[in-house]
Amino acid sequence: MSAILVMVLGLAAMAAGYFVYSKFIAEKIYRLDPDFKTPAHEYEDGIDFVPTNRYVLWGHHFTSVAGAAPIVGPAIAVIWGWLPAFLWVVLGTIFFAGVHDSGAIWASVRNRAKSVGALTGDVVGKRARSIFMIVIFLVLLMVNAVFAVVIAGLMMNFSSAVVPVWGAILVALVIGQMIYRRKMSLPMVSIVGVVALYALIGIGPSVPLQMPAEVAGVSGNAIWILLLFGYAAIASLLPVWVLLQPRDYINGLQLFVGLIVLYGAILLLNPSMVAPAFNDNVPAGTPSLIPLLFVTIACGAISGFHGLVSSGTTSKQLNKETDARFVGYFGAVGEGMLALAAILAATAGFATFADWEAMYTAFGQGGVNAFVEGGAFIISNGVGLPEATAATLLTVMAALFAGTTMDTGLRLQRYIFQEWGEIYQQRWMQKPAIATLLAVGSCLLLAFGAGGADGSGGLIIWPLFGTTNQLLAGLSLLVVTVMLVRLGRPMWFTLAPLVFLLVVTIIALLLQLRSFFEQGNYFLLVLDLVVLVAAILVSLECVSALKRIKSEAPAQQK
Repeated sequence: MSAILVMVLGLAAMAAGYFVYSKFIAEKIYRLDPDFKTPAHEYEDGIDFVPTNRYVLWGHHFTSVAGAAPIVGPAIAVIWGWLPAFLWVVLGTIFFAGVHDSGAIWASVRNRAKSVGALTGDVVGKRARSIFMIVIFLVLLMVNAVFAVVIAGLMMNFSSAVVPVWGAILVALVIGQMIYRRKMSLPMVSIVGVVALYALIGIGPSVPLQMPAEVAGVSGNAIWILLLFGYAAIASLLPVWVLLQPRDYINGLQLFVGLIVLYGAILLLNPSMVAPAFNDNVPAGTPSLIPLLFVTIACGAISGFHGLVSSGTTSKQLNKETDARFVGYFGAVGEGMLALAAILAATAGFATFADWEAMYTAFGQGGVNAFVEGGAFIISNGVGLPEATAATLLTVMAALFAGTTMDTGLRLQRYIFQEWGEIYQQRWMQKPAIATLLAVGSCLLLAFGAGGADGSGGLIIWPLFGTTNQLLAGLSLLVVTVMLVRLGRPMWFTLAPLVFLLVVTIIALLLQLRSFFEQGNYFLLVLDLVVLVAAILVSLECVSALKRIKSEAPAQQK
């Protein structure tokens, strides 16, 4: 199968989803109102609530939700063959992720920019809120702890990426000043930022910076993790326009340039999909395709983490309610395009089927390495870029997106502690500095408490990320669905994805439960039980809330 054909079909379907389906959802279901006064204007404080140009906000939203997950998940899932991963990414982007992300923004904006966790108490009930807050905390803990490990590992293994990764922070600080202090035109700022980023990528291989394997008894990997959390703590307290927005915006542009290069190389090289469409000869121990496909690929199809970003930072910066379609739905399309690129790189970026098979010797293999190696092969042979430079480009891309997700994730975790302080009337927890220390402390406790001196503790509970994340997506869709029912609007466009996610999540949790028991991994077994109980309780809350609201007279339609 020609990779060009797969690429064109995928991109065309996603484009149709944005121009046709998202327009219907925005106008007929959510009924976005350009005259509605958004929280960014109502509560503008110059720190978290900042009315933002929709293109800049799209950059923040997209790079915050993207991270490394839409690369890792699809590049692992192709072990079952490229076709199931392709179909789930494309259909999931159109009918699941776009509806979920734009819906979470709309729901939050209509409720004073409350996070979807706090909003659950108002819309569904206090029991559901308690479940939701626990699931949210677990997801953020996993994301922050694991992405720190991923970035640290990339910088330990690819010393040429160190200068571009850290230099991007300085570029973002300058870009923020150019946009908000100097009031320079966005096109000019965009050009300056992208040129600066790619200049750093070009410099990287010439100035490789290698962290020593050990410093004063502490591993180099652990030092990178500590530095990353120190940076993320500072970034989470700065006004969004200083670092978070410009860093995410420029990274978003950088990603699109990278995608254009990768997709352009595919057009020039016309590689074949060396992996089979359906792989029947999977390695021993590989779980079943259904339902594990739908939790292995979360980001890139639908992800509960997106709901946290949508209702956590994005809703506080939305200039007009109608921007939710572009920022939320098109943000999901951007991530779908990245996931599609990961599938193509991980299946068409190898010379032979034997080379591909050598990469996928067990379930969980592939991931970032398959994306970087496969993508570098395609770019090098397609456009003539040296393979080492192409690998640096893709490595920096993955590291920067993991970094921007970690930035946003720690800020969201700070919000969670502040919301807990508000719910339980603990004023000390509502202070940003204290909430940030609690957020960082919990991540470091997991990283070093469970993982030991190298700080890799997040990887221990990462096997539960897919199921926990999809449960979180179901909770977000529950909030949106209940709001639609109360407004007397059609609910099936959110209810159908909600039911699907709950069913596959519960089945996947049961399968994992058996696997952890057989492995004797009782720590994950207990956590799996906690998430499973939460999934069952969420399902019951769904039925209860919808029955209760359907029995009431629907609110006046708006």
